[in-house]
Amino acid sequence: MIPSLLIANRGEIACRIIRTARRLGVRTIAVYSDADAGALHVREADEAVHIGPPPARESYLLGDRIIAAARATGAAAIHPGYGFLSENADFAQAVIDAGLIWVGPKPHAIRAMGLKDAAKKLMAEAGVPVTPGYLGEDQSPDRLAAEAAAIGWPVLIKAVAGGGGKGMRRVDSAAEFADALASCKREAAASFGDDRVLIEKYILAPRHIEVQVFGDSHGEVVHLFERDCSLQRRHQKVIEEAPAPGMDAATREAVCAAAVRAARAVDYEGAGTIEFIADASEGLRADRIWFMEMNTRLQVEHPVTEEITGVDLVEWQLRVAAGERLPLAQDELSITGWAMEARLYAEDPAKGFLPSIGRLEAFELGEDVRIDTGVEEGGEVTPYYDPMIAKLIAWGEDREAARAALAEALADTVVWPVRANAGFLVKALAHPDFMAGTLDTGLIARAGEALMPDALPSEAALAEAAAMFAARPLAGFRLNRAAERRVALSVDGALHLVAAEGTAAGTGRLEAPGADREALVLSEAGQSWAVAPWRAAGGAAGGGGDGAILSPMPGRIIAVDVAEGARVAKGQKLVTLEAMKMEHTLTAPFDGHVAELRAEAGAQVSEGTLLVRVEAQG
Repeated sequence: MIPSLLIANRGEIACRIIRTARRLGVRTIAVYSDADAGALHVREADEAVHIGPPPARESYLLGDRIIAAARATGAAAIHPGYGFLSENADFAQAVIDAGLIWVGPKPHAIRAMGLKDAAKKLMAEAGVPVTPGYLGEDQSPDRLAAEAAAIGWPVLIKAVAGGGGKGMRRVDSAAEFADALASCKREAAASFGDDRVLIEKYILAPRHIEVQVFGDSHGEVVHLFERDCSLQRRHQKVIEEAPAPGMDAATREAVCAAAVRAARAVDYEGAGTIEFIADASEGLRADRIWFMEMNTRLQVEHPVTEEITGVDLVEWQLRVAAGERLPLAQDELSITGWAMEARLYAEDPAKGFLPSIGRLEAFELGEDVRIDTGVEEGGEVTPYYDPMIAKLIAWGEDREAARAALAEALADTVVWPVRANAGFLVKALAHPDFMAGTLDTGLIARAGEALMPDALPSEAALAEAAAMFAARPLAGFRLNRAAERRVALSVDGALHLVAAEGTAAGTGRLEAPGADREALVLSEAGQSWAVAPWRAAGGAAGGGGDGAILSPMPGRIIAVDVAEGARVAKGQKLVTLEAMKMEHTLTAPFDGHVAELRAEAGAQVSEGTLLVRVEAQG
């Protein structure tokens, strides 16, 4: 076994490699930038070396500094993780030239699979199915029509020099081809000065299927079955699973055998993934699954393969790099159960999935699942690196058991004040098409707003929070008569009037951030909100059981939706206030009528100003 290992990476994957290395008795060395000086992977390693400023190009992407760190600490080997330098053939060669062990494929294999066009040609020669298409010198309409018919409808005509969606036409039948070709060529000539086209198979319901392969230096190559990574948002994988839904034994055998041929074609050593694109319009079929590319490294989603095979892929990497044979032969590998992985990102779905940064005041991940993470409560999410902060991996006897376990763990996740996509993932797991296994890479785009997490907690969860506040002697909120107690709550800075009648068990989780016992993080279905008693001038509530609706902060009234004397229902919008570049809606606390109206659109008001008084129905 390798005696010592430098991990040329950070975050979750560095921690995951350290975990296996520690079990095997391998000494570990971490590298870190200024931004990661206090990071989890730095503290978990046996030793750590500073390599530069926060930007990756000035630290984690500087191969010479990483090699120097390995030499200075006596490391025997370098593991690149994924991302950064993991598929850089020049870096791999430099590691080998420095007399160190490279935990990865040989540089020639990285280069061979890094050139996509050349890789496809190589795969075709090796008998690996590639996406049907035509790119030839003969551009006559008759030849192009014949090639399209041979590929099979629908096809995509694409300008060779195209880009930006120009010079591209989908064609569904032979009758449409001539007109579509002429139109495409005219547009290509006008846009690019080149009217040459290529033809590709148009994939109606694309599925992203990949196969985990592993080779050693003794000429052995095995596969560890397939994964499905079809649930994607803007080509970013969101949820992965193994095995693939709808994959029958014959199709699995054909696809996995093709993956092994692909690996053998480049004398592959170590962990790699052969990625395929499948036309799933008629289910998964061996004749409709084609080679797309090879990733010459460990994949982010490798844990689902580990969970269904019982194999530690990092251990295999270390053993193969040390010159050992593969631990298991092909006939010793099998699938047990089902596994799903969700990628937890520090990003805000409500703001177009923009990355979210800051200190993790509250960070708690669901139970009864595998957690791979590189951060912890109190840690910082910085703007310098990928926003993935954890992976949650669930195993079950079947697909539904794994899905339900993962959904439950995500629903129990608490991330605050950094925003995260857990609520979005919960919704994705519950989408009918995903639950049925009839997914493809366009599912999230089609579902659209249906997958957006709820903007506010449920009434039941808010009632639970209100009851907790009402039960303790806190100043700053009002209670109505005992028959209908109400608490004015601030939820992410907005006013909400909530009944405090008992609690609804299990609807939400309440965690106290820091030492402020009057502020709570309310978490429900993977979403987290800051909840506190509402405070206005003199410690009065911004609204309450007595019907007085006060301005919660200085601002400008932008809308008044009721008239004095009007009947109103509980929750009905009364006034909209603009403050701190946000709109705040004030609503009726109960059924009644507007006894007093002092709000006027366009007026500037100070904190605590009475805007509306609602009287209950007699």
